[in-house]
Amino acid sequence: MSDLPAVVDVEWLRRELGAADLIVGDVRGPNAHARGHIPGSRPLVLGSPPPMSDPAVLEPLASEVGLRLRRHGVTAEERLVLYDRGDGVGAMPAAQMAELAGHPRVAVLLGGLAAWPDEPEVGPVELHPVKTTFEPSLEAVPTREEIARRLGDPELTLLDVRTIEEYTGKQGYPCDPRQGRIPGARHVHVEDLFVSSGAPVPADHVRARIGDAEEIVAYCHSGSRSAVATLALRAAGYRARNYPGSWHEWSRHELPLERG
Repeated sequence: MSDLPAVVDVEWLRRELGAADLIVGDVRGPNAHARGHIPGSRPLVLGSPPPMSDPAVLEPLASEVGLRLRRHGVTAEERLVLYDRGDGVGAMPAAQMAELAGHPRVAVLLGGLAAWPDEPEVGPVELHPVKTTFEPSLEAVPTREEIARRLGDPELTLLDVRTIEEYTGKQGYPCDPRQGRIPGARHVHVEDLFVSSGAPVPADHVRARIGDAEEIVAYCHSGSRSAVATLALRAAGYRARNYPGSWHEWSRHELPLERG
């Protein structure tokens, strides 16, 4: 099997496009796909991880996403590259969903369709469902139980990508019963990881800010900012996951926090 980086660019995709073991999925939806898409891609809407990380939610969701993959002709044997309009907001959560379902080789296209330099293809494509089995990988989505259990784990870096006011607990969303941060979390604002929408700062700049890390879990208020932060972290070579429950979930449970 050919290698697949966690994040690829359009030069990589142009070289690999048409390979028998490559599937390119457009997560924007079938209507947007029909209006214009990367040649050879197929519409592949997988959704986003849920705001609550209970196993009772994740287990049936993993099976449902596996069904969506099968309906779109995706097995666990190929390389799967996902793209959105260009900001990573749709593609990175979709990649995490594919990983949750059990797909072992998933990548996100940097810059999405906006970065594609060639003429887009127009019109619907015919999908061919397949019969296959996915083995769900629940560890693809960090849960509050995992994070609480691993507080103080030297191999895990928690990265809070909210504003400094949210991180210190001085400000926050009124829907959250408590303000603060997960104990031990480091702070890097998500905007400091990007030079523009969907374009991360160079990998060496990211690593200069964060340093060495065996494993990173990023979080924000409700998982959206930390999803795109995860894209930048993976592009810099880190083994990174997004905690979709983020502070919105953490603050609702009797879990430790830090302020100041």
